[in-house]
Amino acid sequence: MIITIQDKATHTTAAIDSLGAQLISLKDSAQKEYIWQRDPEIWPRCSPLLFPAVGNCRKGRTLFEGQWFEMEKHGFCKESDFSVEGQEEDSVTFRLSANAQTRCSYPYEFRLSLTYRLGNGVLCMDYQVENLDSREICYCIGSHPGFICPLSEGESFEDYQLEFEKEENTWTMPYDLQALQFDAERQGLSLEHTRILPLSYELFREDAIYFDKLQSRKVALVHKETRRGVEVSHPGFETVAFWTPYGKNAPLLCIEPWNGCAIRSDEDDEFIHRHHVQVLKPGEKKSYPMEIRIL
Repeated sequence: MIITIQDKATHTTAAIDSLGAQLISLKDSAQKEYIWQRDPEIWPRCSPLLFPAVGNCRKGRTLFEGQWFEMEKHGFCKESDFSVEGQEEDSVTFRLSANAQTRCSYPYEFRLSLTYRLGNGVLCMDYQVENLDSREICYCIGSHPGFICPLSEGESFEDYQLEFEKEENTWTMPYDLQALQFDAERQGLSLEHTRILPLSYELFREDAIYFDKLQSRKVALVHKETRRGVEVSHPGFETVAFWTPYGKNAPLLCIEPWNGCAIRSDEDDEFIHRHHVQVLKPGEKKSYPMEIRIL
C-alpha cells in the first residue's frame, strides 16, 4: 500500500510504501523528486528501515543469549508489511510487531513504529522501539535513504559534496570486502579539521564509508555551486555512513544514520556485545528522530 502525505503550505509531498515502511518519494513544490527511484539494475530499494540489525552479521548469523539465529543483512523490516496505525493529511504512522516470522531470527517481543510528518517543507521521521517482552531486549537500528545525485541534467556526481554541521577531525572505519566486516584496526579516509567532503565514486571502492566518531548530527548533500540538495539531521543516531554502489557510476548517494553497524573485527558473535547496540528494559520505549530538509 502506498500512502501519500502533503504539506499544503509548501506543496511538498512524500510517499511511503507500507512494505518496509519505506520512503519512496519526496517532492518539492515544483514536483522535483529527491529520493532514488528503485532500479533493480543498480539498487532496487529507496530507503529501507534497518532493524534489528544494521549491516551483516558474521556468516549471516548471530547469538542472542547464547542461542544462534540466522540474521539477514539489515534485518527483516525491508520485507515486512507494516500496518498503518494512524493517518492524517500531513502524517502517517506505520507499525510492526513481533510475529512468527520475526521470531525465526529475533527472539524478542517488540513493537516498532515509524511516523512520517511533513511541515514547513521538512520531512520529520520518528522511529520508536517498544519492549513488549518480559526481559531486556537488544537491537540495532538505522535509516538508509537514497538521494538522487546529481539532481539535474548536465551535472555530475563530483559536482556535489557533503557538508557536516561541525568541523571534524576523524576518519572512516574501512570495510574489509574479503572478511565481510569493518576493520577496526585500520583507519580509512580522514577528515582533518574540515566540514567538507568532496564526492567521488572512488571513495566507495571498499563499499560504504562509515564514520564511527563524528561530532556532527547533521549533514548536507549539496551541489558546490548551486547549493541545491538535501540536509539530513539525525539527533537520534550516533553514527553515519554513506554509500553508492561502486563500479556502477550510479546517480545516487545514501546517507545512513545508524545505531550499530555491520560486524566489526573487534566484535564476537554475541549481539549484545556489538558497538552502539541499544538495550530496553521490559515496558520501556525509545524514540529515534531524524529529519530531511530540501535545500
